[in-house]
Amino acid sequence: MQNQNDTEIIKNISLIPLRDLVVFPSTLVPFIIGRPSSVKALEKALEKDKLIFLSAQMDASVDNPRPKDIYSTGVTAKIIRTIKIDEKNIKVIVEGKKRARAIEYLNTHPFYQVLAKEINEIETSETDVKDELKRVLTLFEDYLKLSQNANFETIIPALKDNKPERVSDIISSHLYVPLEEKQNLLETINSIERIRRLNFVLENEILKIHSKLKKEGRKKNQNKSPQGQKVFPSGLNLKKQNQSNEIEELRKKVSQANMTKEAEDKAYKEIERLESMPPMSAEATVCRNYLDWLTSLPWNKRSREKRDIKKAEKILNEDHYALEKVKERMLEYLSIRQLVKNPRGVILGLIGPPGVGKSSLGRSVARATGRKFVRLSLGGVRDESEIRGHRRTYIGAYPGRIIQMIKKAGTKNPVFLLDEVDKMSVDFRGDPSSALMEVLDPEQNRTYLDHYIDTEFDLSQVMFIVTGNMAEPIPRPLLDRMEVIRIPGYTEDEKLQIGKQFLLPKQMKIHGLKKKNLNINDEALNKLIREYTREAGVRNLERELTSICRKVVKKVVTKGKEHKENVNPKTLEKHLGIPRYRRSKIDKENEVGVSLGMAWTEFGGELLTFEVNKVHGKGNFMLTGRLGEIMQESAQAAFSYVRGKIYELNIAKDLHKNFDVHIHVPEGATPKEGPSAGITIATSIISLLTDIPVNKKVAMSGEITLKGKVLSVGGIKEKLLAAHREGIKEAVLPVDNKPDLKDVPQNVKEEITIHFVSNMDEALKIMLIKELPENLKKDKLPLSSEISNREGEGEGPQNPPLTH
Repeated sequence: MQNQNDTEIIKNISLIPLRDLVVFPSTLVPFIIGRPSSVKALEKALEKDKLIFLSAQMDASVDNPRPKDIYSTGVTAKIIRTIKIDEKNIKVIVEGKKRARAIEYLNTHPFYQVLAKEINEIETSETDVKDELKRVLTLFEDYLKLSQNANFETIIPALKDNKPERVSDIISSHLYVPLEEKQNLLETINSIERIRRLNFVLENEILKIHSKLKKEGRKKNQNKSPQGQKVFPSGLNLKKQNQSNEIEELRKKVSQANMTKEAEDKAYKEIERLESMPPMSAEATVCRNYLDWLTSLPWNKRSREKRDIKKAEKILNEDHYALEKVKERMLEYLSIRQLVKNPRGVILGLIGPPGVGKSSLGRSVARATGRKFVRLSLGGVRDESEIRGHRRTYIGAYPGRIIQMIKKAGTKNPVFLLDEVDKMSVDFRGDPSSALMEVLDPEQNRTYLDHYIDTEFDLSQVMFIVTGNMAEPIPRPLLDRMEVIRIPGYTEDEKLQIGKQFLLPKQMKIHGLKKKNLNINDEALNKLIREYTREAGVRNLERELTSICRKVVKKVVTKGKEHKENVNPKTLEKHLGIPRYRRSKIDKENEVGVSLGMAWTEFGGELLTFEVNKVHGKGNFMLTGRLGEIMQESAQAAFSYVRGKIYELNIAKDLHKNFDVHIHVPEGATPKEGPSAGITIATSIISLLTDIPVNKKVAMSGEITLKGKVLSVGGIKEKLLAAHREGIKEAVLPVDNKPDLKDVPQNVKEEITIHFVSNMDEALKIMLIKELPENLKKDKLPLSSEISNREGEGEGPQNPPLTH
């Protein structure tokens, strides 16, 4: 019955002899090894390819088996995991791969190494085995229900979609039959024969279980005393009592957990299974863990909410400066709670640059509402099972992170912060963002189903706060489930107040300093913000204040507790060194072909310099500075717009055949993306070709079309904050972005003159230091025949200067 064709010879594979255990292909099996030879064989396999040969001993009592004491047929297996239990014993988890036969023992000391040949299954038609397979599945389900050695509800569904050979191996691994019978099933390589053998074995086992149950029933009736009390056999009294106490304790926990009806029924059913199992079996441990999780979840426990609007507002203002939109939304929610008993849960999405207080806001909201607070970081999560949990059929299964955090909170209505949602990724194990859709959908999360708990849990009363730096990486269906609030960067005035009121007092307290020990005046703080940090948030500001506090602590320790340090702009360099950021000359001097654009990144607003030059060539167009695909397309559109205006402006008519245009954006190590640089690039090119410098007091942002229209862009507040931070006095924006100014701080609008334009002609009047000559603008586009005639007569325009 063995097919010897197309088999693979495996040389020098380590062998571990197993006591009372037969491993089958396609199964995950844990076992413990402790013999020195087995440990060395394991170590050798781990050094190579983690492949090992496993075969059963004929007699489990033999400590040092010889080759004749070990079955020649076994399996090749992949080592999945090893856990060191103590100095001698190691727990090993393996996955059976293929049947194999040990042809020759190459080494028996210090461990077994064999020459093995893998055995291929004899191929069978599924139609031939269909009826046999259906019968064996029915018998196996009956066997599991009667024996209660495993959970048939989880095993049977896993078998129905598999191939006959795999089904027969999985069933064989779950049978509690003598070792010789299991070895016989392993050595039967024809799947039809193996399934027929399984039918025979299962029928016999079911008959044995029925007979055993009848005998136990008669014994119970005989062992009852006249008063109806059970009498335990001698020697088992203590074990039975301990198990009985454990079962009663579990029943009590279930009754006190206030579970849903579905969860309670599942728990009692699991207790019945546990009661019939051997107390020390592996399956009993799985049952206990499952029941512990069920009984420890807060099925009906809630935090008592604070609904005082004024106190909540006071707490939010104590913890955070600005962030008015988020605070207003929280106060609105508390107001609704006073009128509606059970409103829908809140799912807020806070999107903004790092360091603006998104994560810490969750704690403040929990404190203001009187709820528990839990935080789950989603950065780097790429496995769906981390959200939904693992099914209990897997070894070492546990609930998902959502259920774990709910258990940690101890209530069903905590403030739940899902941090860095935009940093999740996807791989072959599933898409975690898809699993989050059920969590963040108010219509679905009241019946949230974790794979491990396997019963519905209500998440509708949880207040979810989701944070991220950028909205673009977040899948659109997931983003639609949130109420998105965009948190922009702070202005310099806001940073000054945050530093004075929050960060400096916090760091002084951490470092043990008193008010008399350290004083930093407003001028010093402003210089620190402008010249030592460049960020949308305040994380680096806090870091620099920490550095100052450390240096002051050292002086206080050496000079005495009464020492006082006054920090002003002149002494700031003594504490922090030379300034890290300085405004370069390019920010002050007007140049030809160089313009200033406003950009929006995940770290807030930034200013970018765009440089354009022309060299001898053939009309090519070059882009450098790590520009993304969208920005490259925007630059192409700007260049095409300028080429379309060449004859209208009477400039560089031979550009397409004598010159190459090169556009560069400095800071080449930093990637740049987006369409908002269109008008900036077009201005730089026209400045170069007309020899008119660009006004360096003006920063600009807007998407350009081929016809010269200026379209709206995003991140207006962040861009204007960056311009304000760099001392820009004028800005050019698309006219469609005028409504976005309502979010811009008043002092920024007062200090920056904002020009709104709808096309490039309007923009050029503002951005170039002088207007284009009137006669140039009125020139009409000559006909192609006129162009060819002029070129033939040598009357074409003279080449302009190469560089400016």
